[in-house]
Formats: sequence, structure tokens, C-alpha cells
Amino acid sequence: MHFGEPLSEDHFINVVQLAYNSGIRAFMTADVYGNGAADEMLGRALAGLPRDSYCLVGAVGHDFYSGKRDGSKGYPRFTNPDLRPPKEFAGYLRMATEKSLERCKAERFDLLLLHNPDSIGYGSDAVWSAMDKLKDARLTERLGIAPGPANGFTLDVILCFERFGSLLDWAMIILNPLEPWPGSLCLPAAIKNNVSIITRVVDHGGLFHDDVKPGHKFGAQDHRAFRPAGWVEAGNKKIDEMRPFAEKNGVTILQLACLWNLSQPPVKSVIPTLIQEASGKPIEDKVRDLASLPNKQLSEEDRERIARIGDNKGCMDLKGANRSHTGNPLADRWGISHDLDLVAKRWGIDPDADLAYTHPKAA
Repeated sequence: MHFGEPLSEDHFINVVQLAYNSGIRAFMTADVYGNGAADEMLGRALAGLPRDSYCLVGAVGHDFYSGKRDGSKGYPRFTNPDLRPPKEFAGYLRMATEKSLERCKAERFDLLLLHNPDSIGYGSDAVWSAMDKLKDARLTERLGIAPGPANGFTLDVILCFERFGSLLDWAMIILNPLEPWPGSLCLPAAIKNNVSIITRVVDHGGLFHDDVKPGHKFGAQDHRAFRPAGWVEAGNKKIDEMRPFAEKNGVTILQLACLWNLSQPPVKSVIPTLIQEASGKPIEDKVRDLASLPNKQLSEEDRERIARIGDNKGCMDLKGANRSHTGNPLADRWGISHDLDLVAKRWGIDPDADLAYTHPKAA
């Protein structure tokens, strides 16, 4: 994914095995990463370990088998009408899941996520009927949804909870103390529909690992190099304001971010991106930091004060359903339909105020 310094396959495998031996027992992959290479490396890393001693999470949804990559936009979703009609969704998902499992050297996933769906993926009965068949076929124990990779999709996720909550066990969203918005808007709907939440990017692009400082040089292909100018400096300034809470609770700054996420009622799992930075701390130390996360709860007062420090409402254009989108739906952005307008009203969300880019834009 071009984050930080590249790891060799052997280094990657050693890091996964260190995580397992340190007590981390949940491992996530997505079939599109490296067109299956991530599956294969994870399979090698976990080979020989008792299958009931760890949780294996997979993700399918990008068709890199028959679809053509569109530059930085990646591969099309399998639901793209140019690739197949709805009656073929089940066949594709079965094929993609079986191939991913084969690469992982596993017979089943503990959790299978629908990865980066388009507007069809969030609301289609054909999609979720096909996902349910994978559970019936014992290819996965649980089902979930993973929006992204960019932030947003708030109304879409809530609509999915409302329509398919009986099938959904988990959902994965972006959330961390520097990005409480917009992810926190969908948490009440997750609670009501009994959907557990995985929060990814809890490290906020590496800042909570505490080795990305002002002046940090990113590689030309590093995804973080395309963020708005000044995000490292602004983030570090806010993190410094949060350090007293880490000291008070006897934790590292990454652990504070994890505990803040886990203090949100439906959040049951946190997934930072583990990055080897140039001249940064060894990635192995980051694994150990995560593995030693204490089992404790932040006070409600600490949780709210940290959220106020990290308040980022209105800081970006969001993906998914958006009032400002005109024209035909794109793979990751579309207009607000009547159904989504009703979702907003039911949950007290004002798309024009709560899902809008309101910060001053650079000249």
C-alpha cells in the first residue's frame, strides 16, 4: 500500500508471527491487496497455528479478476453494471471468497466483510442475499461491511444497518481521537441494530505511533503524501494536548487512541495501520505497543475532553451520499436519495450541516 518503508515478505511474516506470539489474535486481509498477495503472505505467516487460536477476517468486493484497474481509483466493484447483472452477484462472491480462502490456506473466515461497496452494495437485496449464502455455505461464521477507504458513507452505512442488520455482525469505520467526525454519527444506529464496530486507522496516518513529526518526509507514492498540507503539524499539536490524558491513565499515546475508540459503546475492535517509517521506531515496537494495550476504560469526562480537542467536523469533503454531488453516481460518491433523506431525518442528521465541508478552503 506504499505506506512508509517497504517490508520484505519474510519481514512481513515475522511481524505477523510476533503479533501472534505477543497475544494479538485477530488478523485481517483483503483480497484486492496486492491482487491476492496479502492473502498469500498472511496464509504463510499463520500456517501451522491452531485454527481456533486466532480470528481470520477477510474482505471481498473489488473485482480484480475480470475488471480493469483505473489508475489510483483502483479496481471496479463487482457490482458495477458494466461487469455483471445482479443475478450474477452470488456467483462472483462465492468465487472470490473461495479463492481468498485458498490463498489464506483456510477453510473459513471468522468474519467476511463486503469491502468498499458502491451505492448498490449498501442497499441491494441481491448483494446481501448473496453474502448470506456464503454464511450458509460455511465459508464464514459472520458477515460485515467495510466502507472506505476515504471517510464518509455515513447515511449509507446507517441505511445498510436498518435494512440488513439481521445479517450484519460487524462494520468497520474510520474513527480515532483526531477523526471523531463523521464516524461517530453512525454509532447510535450500530447500537440499535446490534452491529459491533471495528475502527480502523486508529493511528491517524501514523501520528499516534509518535514517530511522524513536523517536517516528516513521505515517499512519493506514500498515500499520506496526498493529504492536505499541514496535517502532520496540526495533528501533532492536538496530540500534545492529549498527552496529559495518556500520562494520567499510564498508557502510551497509541494506547490512549485505542482506549478512546473502545470507550465508544459499539466499538469492540481497533486496527491501527502498522507502518515502518524511515528513521522511525521499529515496526516490531509498534506491534508490542498494541499488544500491551491494558484492559481499562476511559472515564466519560476524559473521553469527551479528548473528543473536543480532536474535533474535526467539516474538515473534508466526504465520500458516499453527499448533497453536493450532481450527475451519475460514481464508485465512491453519489447524491442523496429519498431513502437516504429519510435516514437522515430518523437519526437527526442534517446533511447540509453535519455532512458538509465547512472549513475554509485553500485559495
